[in-house]
This record gives sequence, C-alpha cells and structure tokens, in this order.
Amino acid sequence: MNGSNDSLFSLHGQVAVVTGASSGLGVECATALAIAGADVAMVARRRERLEALAHRLREQTHVRVVPVSADITIDADLDRIVERTTAELGEIDILVNDAGIALGGGASVIAREKWDAEFAVNVTAPMMLARRVTNRLIARKAPGRVINITSMYASLASPYRMAAYAASKAALENLTRELAVEWAPYQINVNAISPGMIPTGLNEHGLKIPGIRERTETFTPMGRLGRPEEIRGAVIYLASRASSYVTGSVLRVDGGYHAL
Repeated sequence: MNGSNDSLFSLHGQVAVVTGASSGLGVECATALAIAGADVAMVARRRERLEALAHRLREQTHVRVVPVSADITIDADLDRIVERTTAELGEIDILVNDAGIALGGGASVIAREKWDAEFAVNVTAPMMLARRVTNRLIARKAPGRVINITSMYASLASPYRMAAYAASKAALENLTRELAVEWAPYQINVNAISPGMIPTGLNEHGLKIPGIRERTETFTPMGRLGRPEEIRGAVIYLASRASSYVTGSVLRVDGGYHAL
C-alpha cells in the first residue's frame, strides 16, 4: 500500500485473503485481486472445488494462490487461515469477507437455529477474521484493507422472505462503518460492496420464483441483472491505493437500483 510509481490499481506485492472463494462472487473477488497482481489465499469449505479453482487462477494470472479449506464459524479454523496464509504467502494486506449464507424463512417461521447460523456466518465470522488480520497489521504498523460483501437487502426489504439474511447483511454493513472509524488511525480502510441482483448459486432459487426476475429488471434503471464479473472493478478499487481516502463507505454495484 505504499506510494510507489506503480499504477494506482496495482496490487503487486500484496497478500489477500478471500472467504467464500469456491463459488459465486467469491470466485470473482479472488480473480480480481489476482488479476491486479496480489497473491491470494482462497478460503471455503469445499476442498476439491477450491483446489481446482486455485489451480485455474494460478494458470490465468501467474500469481501465488493458496487454497485453504476451512469453516469460518470455528475459531481454530480462523487461526489456521491466518497461519497458513502468512506461512505460504506472507503477511496479509487485504481481507475480503465474501462468505455468506441465505437459508430462507420469513420472520414468523424461521427456526432459531437458522437465524443463529446466518448471523454466525454473515456477521460474526467476518468480524472475528477481520480482527485477527488487523491486529497483525496494527502490530507491524502496516496499512491494510478490509472489504465486506453485503447485499442490496442490507438496506431494502427482501421479496424472498429472508428475515435473517437481510438483518445480518444490514448488521455487516453497519459493522463496516464501526470498524472503519476504529481502525482509521492505523491506516486500515474498511469498506463494503453492496451487490445488486447478480445471479449466483446463493440466489438461483429466488430468481425462479414467478415474477421476481422480471420485477427486479423493471426496477433496475439499467434494465437487467448484473453479471458476476461486474464486481471485479469495485474490489480492485477498494483494495488498491486508488481508494486511500475512502473508508466507511458502501459501494453499490446494482445497476442503479438504489437510485430509484
């Protein structure tokens, strides 16, 4: 994150961790960082898929990529993510908290276990991993970046009846602001990306509900759903020194949905 003569968007020499990196937007986040030159630790539970994606990314970008199979709701696994990344790639500069779950269920029917599980993955785990990464940054007096992937439903009611998902993403979005203020004195920028409706495995069921896709496209000024790769630019921007004076912000990648 120094002020070299490299491109404002270059991440060469940086080390990044991306959770939820075995599918959906997590793959795009990891790809974006690698394209910009960062070495990347890809974290998820599905070991075989993760290893295949890491191999492909190495061939495409020629950076170092380490697959780390882990459950981010387990403290020992969070420690292992940091330990393995630093051992194989070096100290962590960038953390992207993408991992998330949406188990579904309206407020009147969702089981307590599902509610707790969504908050564990969508809020608690990002906080606990961010703390581990930033404590090391602070100790070595190094700047860094934390990027939380939230959702358009962090600030809008969901038509899918996903009370826990919407509430947990709203919590993550405001946690982003809290952490930004707390860690700003240490040159650690904390921001969020709020994607609009971008088809992934997480929302494929909802998009099959009659009328949902059409309704979303109608209320999106650009008139279409997003494409997974369209999140890449936002990730590179917030991870790079181009965003050195940006912290506590939510960058919406939603085709103008929030502008209406």
